[in-house]
Amino acid sequence: MYNTDLPTRAELPTTAQLLRSTAIAAVSAVAILVTIVLPAEYAIDPTGIGRMLKLTEMGEIKIQLAAEAEADRIKDSQTPPAQPAPAAPAADKRSSLLDTVLSGLFVSPAQAGERFVVAQAESRKDELNVTLKPNEGVEYKMTMVKGAKATFAWEVQGGVVNYDMHGTPWTRIETSYKKGRSVAKDSGVLEAGFDGTHGWFWRNRSSQNVTITLKVEGAYKDLKKM
Repeated sequence: MYNTDLPTRAELPTTAQLLRSTAIAAVSAVAILVTIVLPAEYAIDPTGIGRMLKLTEMGEIKIQLAAEAEADRIKDSQTPPAQPAPAAPAADKRSSLLDTVLSGLFVSPAQAGERFVVAQAESRKDELNVTLKPNEGVEYKMTMVKGAKATFAWEVQGGVVNYDMHGTPWTRIETSYKKGRSVAKDSGVLEAGFDGTHGWFWRNRSSQNVTITLKVEGAYKDLKKM
């Protein structure tokens, strides 16, 4: 029986050859990252390879959904300006200023509104149905502390939607967890990466009404429309 001959020392690659091969591989990886992967995140494809690998399409979805969500938030936040209140007497102004300073010193995190999540929420369960007209979008989010988990499942009746599952900390720098285009359903576990609000933005790009059924269970508070 013949066994393959072992290579001699002279046939083995030298240290210099190994270092050169490693350097070439590292430079190639950086080049691919800079010219293909990172531009594709912003729907830029200077080489054409990103579109072949479906990376550019993912970037286009990301930009489109982010723009739609931001436009909806701006629209919802636009309210008529409030009429200015009559000027208070000087003594009342001093009293009001003192009350404001004292309340700022002694207010508890729970009284500070949406800027804080003071404790881990107890487990709860919710189910909701929302109907979207053509080109209509909607956002539902939960208040969660970092590390909290919620099991979810949503399904579309009558069509498909574009979606973005994301979270927003109190600093308002949004982070996307998952997104897709022309999707009929999705399920899994949403784990909060930080204290803040976490949930879904859906957009109906079809020409007919669709209804989304969302079921969610876990450690969160205040599942509501944003």
